[in-house]
Amino acid sequence: MLDQQEKLWDYEAVQPGQAGQPTVVLITAENIAEYALLSQNRDVRYQEGSGHQEYDHEPVAMPTMVLSYAPLLRDDIAENNGFVAQEQSRTARRQTPFAKCEIRWFRLVRAGDTITATRRVLEKYQRRGSKFVTFRIEAANQHGEKVAEYDYTCIFEYARGQRQPPRESDAPKPNSSKSSSEAPVQVSPRLLTFNTVSIGDQLAILTISESQEIINRKNEFRLAVKPSPSNIHTDEEFARQNIFGGTVNSGPATMSYVDQMLEQSFPLRSFYSGGKLLMRAITPFRSGDTVAFGGEVTNKSEESGKKIVECRVKGINQRGELVCLSDATMVMPD
Repeated sequence: MLDQQEKLWDYEAVQPGQAGQPTVVLITAENIAEYALLSQNRDVRYQEGSGHQEYDHEPVAMPTMVLSYAPLLRDDIAENNGFVAQEQSRTARRQTPFAKCEIRWFRLVRAGDTITATRRVLEKYQRRGSKFVTFRIEAANQHGEKVAEYDYTCIFEYARGQRQPPRESDAPKPNSSKSSSEAPVQVSPRLLTFNTVSIGDQLAILTISESQEIINRKNEFRLAVKPSPSNIHTDEEFARQNIFGGTVNSGPATMSYVDQMLEQSFPLRSFYSGGKLLMRAITPFRSGDTVAFGGEVTNKSEESGKKIVECRVKGINQRGELVCLSDATMVMPD
């Protein structure tokens, strides 16, 4: 029986408008570099002392770093409204995992910026028997200018039951790819331009191998709060009791890989000038998996003086399963 003193923040207790406390984070060259490395992005542009040619050699954050400097913090929203999050329950503990997320960028974020983030419940809904909650997180800089916002959807109740990990015989074979601990190397992307890109053009492919060590280190990287000691990403025993039947990486981690893949074909300005990225999680990305991220241009247009290129990105694992499906809108520089 649920502890009488514990007001559980379950689907019925969640209400649109419930909000958490604001957080304030200083962006530094050090945490820009660390975020990139934990995202397996070894592009030297993000490392200290290298600078960024697009932005007068100043350190610039990876676009998806917004998920770290302006984090969701479900537990904080629950506590701020007099509830206990399901992840923190003493008697009915369960995870509310990632389903999808859409990020929209408005301004550049670089070292020296101070980012204030706010968070609230945007909506809740049911679909095909499952119950979802969407949160809106907004991030503004020290000048009060909105730099980004994102809508993050979690599964509060899962209709289809537990998804079992792949069988032992389906495990990927060891690969000889270079270790993620190697020194940064220069990325040589084939940057597209609005004038030369065509619908149907293929984007550069990025292949990522995940490990439990990387998952653990990414979980420990926190700029606004302390890391959670136990969740479906790091605690195998707890993860086995939840819907994926074992540890998996986080939705934000996979989004950082999609970000990195897009950076091979588009300049950072195409994110920070009004770009957006929507990613839906389809199949869990587990330790030991290798996923190839690839995509194509689906549309190009000019709207209100902006040159827009739209893309569809798919992440496919070594078993041929669709891990994630993303749609990106890039606003191309002149």
